[in-house]
Amino acid sequence: MVKIFVDADACPVKAECERVAERHRIEMFLVSNGGIRPSRNPLIHSIFVPPEPDAADDWIAENAGVNDVIITADIPLASRGLEIGAHVLGPTGKAFTEANIANALAGREIAAHMREVTGEQGRNAGFTQKDRSRFSSALEVMVQAALRA
Repeated sequence: MVKIFVDADACPVKAECERVAERHRIEMFLVSNGGIRPSRNPLIHSIFVPPEPDAADDWIAENAGVNDVIITADIPLASRGLEIGAHVLGPTGKAFTEANIANALAGREIAAHMREVTGEQGRNAGFTQKDRSRFSSALEVMVQAALRA
C-alpha cells in the first residue's frame, strides 16, 4: 500500500499533501522535530523525532519503501528515497529522479562551497501560488503513478 512521507519541518505544502492523501485514502506521515499541530484525520500521522541533524530524514528513509511518495526539499534525503525505490517530489513540484539527482547533489555541493568561500548565505525565492499549484498537480500525478505500480 502506497504511503506519503513528508519532511515536514518548514514544508510549505503540508495542506496540499493532506488533501491528496485524503482523496486517495492513503496514509500520510508528517515527520518533524516538533512545532506541528497533529491532524484529527486518522490517515495523517504526526511523527516527532529528536531535534538532531537528519533525524527526520533518517526516520523517513528507514520507514519509506518501494513506490511510497516522499515530499522533501532535502537533496540527500531525495537521493536516499530514490535508492529505496520511492517516488520523490520537492515542494515546488519538481520530481527528483535517477536522471537528475546527481546534478542536484553536485549543485548542492557547489552552493555549499560558494557559501564557504564568500561567506554569503543564499536566499530562496518566495514560495508562490504558482509553486503551490504546480506541486499539487505533480503530487496528484505521482500518487496515481505509485498506485498503478
